[in-house]
Amino acid sequence: MITVLAGGTGSAKLVRGLAAHVSPDDLTVIVNIGDNILLHGLYICPDVDTILYALAGVLDKPRGWGFKDDTFNFLEQGSKYGLEDWFKLGDKDLAIHIARTEMMKAGLTLGEVTQQIAKHLKVYQKVLPASDEHIETRILTPEGDMHLQEFWVKRKGTPNVLGVSYRGSENPQPASGVVKAIHDADKVVICPANPVTSIGPILHIPSIREVLTKVRSRVVAVSPIVNNRPISGPAGKFLRGIGAEVSPVGVAQIYSGFAGRLLVDETDRAAIDSIEEIGVEGIAANILMRDESAERQLAQFIISI
Repeated sequence: MITVLAGGTGSAKLVRGLAAHVSPDDLTVIVNIGDNILLHGLYICPDVDTILYALAGVLDKPRGWGFKDDTFNFLEQGSKYGLEDWFKLGDKDLAIHIARTEMMKAGLTLGEVTQQIAKHLKVYQKVLPASDEHIETRILTPEGDMHLQEFWVKRKGTPNVLGVSYRGSENPQPASGVVKAIHDADKVVICPANPVTSIGPILHIPSIREVLTKVRSRVVAVSPIVNNRPISGPAGKFLRGIGAEVSPVGVAQIYSGFAGRLLVDETDRAAIDSIEEIGVEGIAANILMRDESAERQLAQFIISI
């Protein structure tokens, strides 16, 4: 059994690769909820939906988010009436956000709603939000504190990052089944996602970090940094914002308490000695998933470790 910690487009690629090798009954994906946002009265879960769409085969692969072949008629019409259109909601995407919001208003938890959506999309793997609670990633900038989506989508990541925090209850709880999925897994995989804004909100939940620490020898993380640069997205900016080194070594330092192994790219083989000085086993592999074949090859390599 494999349990995956996921968030962002790189995660969707690896999850898709793992799904090609692992029985649906043996694959559980625990997904970041720190980028969830209430917009236009709708509760939107970008990372949860991206994983669901990837497993359902309906993800827009070139963009890395949303339904393939979607239209944006609602957004175009809404902008004429003054609705903000910086967050690109496709029409098919919108239907899921409406359904989710209605189900949550009726009393279902986010985890229960996610199961219902997965069923309609014919996704047979278990996809779990890290928590049923609202945990919101906030970015501190010289212009003030803002939601991650506002920083990255609306502002296109331009403000300087002075710090990152996770807003929610003082003692956030994991969603049902999350801790058990980690504890019982033969292998736990941390996807090559932004350690601060994609994996960080998951680790912000104390009982998740605790169980990862207990099964540390079974945890394999994949570096999102290659040649001291993020594979994609603003991970470098966020790592610098929290005072971390933008390198595979910096990732190892963040993950050292709960990840026994870190996969780095072949081109970062020289960093392995420094990684192992931290107490994390470093393994070099081709971690760049440029196509579906590469996704499956990386997944197979991780399974074989």
